[in-house]
Amino acid sequence: MGIIKTKGIILSESNMNDFDKMVTILTPNGKIGCAAKGARRPKSLLMAGTQVFVFGEYMIYQGANSYHINSCETIEVFYPIRIDLDKLNYAAHIIKIINDVTDENQNTYKILQLILNTLYMISETDKNLDFIISVFKLRLLCYLGFTPQIRECTNCKEKENLCYFSLKDNGFKCEPCARIDKGAIKISNSTKTAISYIILADSKKLFSFSLSEESLQELNLISKLYFNEKLEKEYKIEGLF
Repeated sequence: MGIIKTKGIILSESNMNDFDKMVTILTPNGKIGCAAKGARRPKSLLMAGTQVFVFGEYMIYQGANSYHINSCETIEVFYPIRIDLDKLNYAAHIIKIINDVTDENQNTYKILQLILNTLYMISETDKNLDFIISVFKLRLLCYLGFTPQIRECTNCKEKENLCYFSLKDNGFKCEPCARIDKGAIKISNSTKTAISYIILADSKKLFSFSLSEESLQELNLISKLYFNEKLEKEYKIEGLF
């Protein structure tokens, strides 16, 4: 037993008893399920910090069988997301994915950093939401062990003329090798550059580029299909709220 002080973001919340909540917090060291006693009372000091999308600092008491939030201080609430239905649905989509791919006692520092950067882009910028979600998905796959091969053809190791992306073989392919890979997707040079940038860029500059409409459509298609295949689940953005 003891007190844990950690920063984290609320991934889910559910009502418990008359005035309590159960929340799931993503911290740098994995997910923690916590009870928040009295968090639904109108004057509760826990009310603001135990809502989905809130990033805060939490004092958590580790009991014999469960965790309880003693106190919390909000750092970011991403308010613009809460008043825009499109932004809300995309943010909820991201939260659902993160909830699915993370667990307890796991090094999730980079994933936490990614979700915070992504929610900031949704909340505070006017960037295309499909662009944001595509960048998020490809970068997340890198953290989950599915980094695409981008420096050479996944088949013959050729370093030039890499104008296809292979879902089956996890990366770029040259034109001759792509002819025998029926699932390979032809991509423009700007899309190829964008994919390489997403994989290699500093986390703080991850979203610092733009694409033409044609390249954006290619990036959206690749990120969606590659993500669904590697996670063996089809993720759709729906009206969740």
